[in-house]
Amino acid sequence: MSVNDFQRIGRVQADYSRCIDEGPLEQWPDFFVENCMYRITTAQNYSEGLPAGLVWANTRRMLVDRVSALREANIYEQHTYRHILGQPSVLEENGDGIHAETSFLVVRVMRDGQSDIFASGRYVDRYVDVDDQLKIAERVVVCDSTNIDTLLALPL
Repeated sequence: MSVNDFQRIGRVQADYSRCIDEGPLEQWPDFFVENCMYRITTAQNYSEGLPAGLVWANTRRMLVDRVSALREANIYEQHTYRHILGQPSVLEENGDGIHAETSFLVVRVMRDGQSDIFASGRYVDRYVDVDDQLKIAERVVVCDSTNIDTLLALPL
């Protein structure tokens, strides 16, 4: 693992979070390869190897559909997120990509200004190089708590 790859992962993480926090959310799926995996689960389910998730998508098209639903179909109280990220920890680099974990804390800011810790956990990722750009091939959002707010509208 080179310092350059570590910096590239940090850049992807920063840009990913900024896209969700500041928009435009329509660009969020562009961080992923076409045949990707994105899932949100709990630490308990992850440690037990249970594949089900609160959110589960296995193609970038499913992520595009999720954003479209947020904009056009779903009804939820308007809010924003603020991601606070730790440094990525590179676990392994092999033929199928770079495996890394990054801790996160997400604060949810409601329209009335109330701010609450919404989620904490870690991203368990596999990155691949596509035309000299790192893309997410797999992201498992492992939430520390088993108590997940039902207002899980925006991606984490």
